[in-house]
Amino acid sequence: MTSGGRGSRTPAGSAARTSAGRRPLTPGPGLERLSLNTATVRGRGLPEVVDACARAGVPWIAPWREQLVALPAARAGRAIADAGLRVSSLCRGGFFPAASADERRARIDDNLLAIDEAATLGSDVLVLVCGGVPNRDLEGARQMVADGIAAIEPHARACGVRLGIEPLHPMFAADRSVITTLGEANALAARLDSPAVGVIVDAYHVWWDPRLREEIAAAARHTLGFHVSDWIVPLPDVLDGRGMMGDGVIDLRGMRRQVDAAGYRGPIEVEIFNRALRDRPLEEVLATMAERYRETVADDAADPSRG
Repeated sequence: MTSGGRGSRTPAGSAARTSAGRRPLTPGPGLERLSLNTATVRGRGLPEVVDACARAGVPWIAPWREQLVALPAARAGRAIADAGLRVSSLCRGGFFPAASADERRARIDDNLLAIDEAATLGSDVLVLVCGGVPNRDLEGARQMVADGIAAIEPHARACGVRLGIEPLHPMFAADRSVITTLGEANALAARLDSPAVGVIVDAYHVWWDPRLREEIAAAARHTLGFHVSDWIVPLPDVLDGRGMMGDGVIDLRGMRRQVDAAGYRGPIEVEIFNRALRDRPLEEVLATMAERYRETVADDAADPSRG
């Protein structure tokens, strides 16, 4: 690996990649860092979502790869840039562990394709959901994750795309990610020692961790994204039970201040997996998202961390 300072993201860095000389969208008041992760409105086409974000003054968007089937990355990138939006990340790569060598190779190939798609789309971050446990071998799965990221890192670096290791809540360890704490993600990023590898801090997955404050500080030089939603009590569904900000127990503003204090100044993605929310009108979801973002995540206009 190539060592070097990783550096936290700033809005200006991604804007240069995505605007391509076009005038960026003027954000709604207090929404300068707000990004819609399109999982929140899954089932809608990317052009519809881009247009709705532009009307709502949401300046960032994080598409999922499934949306690039109907609208290939080059066309999607043009549509996003033409609307004045910027891309905060592409979701997702990862899922490296597999029972056979052939399947692991196929997954690496798919991740290489995902890197190409991110670069073409105009995203400098590919989010990695690392994958679960094959054959009851937890330690082996973690090694497959490290090996998989090491295999794709040179291509990511060559394409100007950074790989964001996203730790998931331990309840997802079996099927989605054997990387379950920010500490594990930080250690893996340090082990790989590349400017093209960092971490994603997702409030839903890490809010419970008694070492969260220390691990956020430890990620100061390689935080590539900050995602927000809320933990509802009782949790209505393991996968599709996330809440709108303010509907649960997470101190999102406090966590955002910790992430900012560690040096992160990039976009803040709202990523809410919730069937009931997806059934609501798109404009209503975006309006509520913006309102709750102001109320529970952002500070007032005097906050120097904004923008």
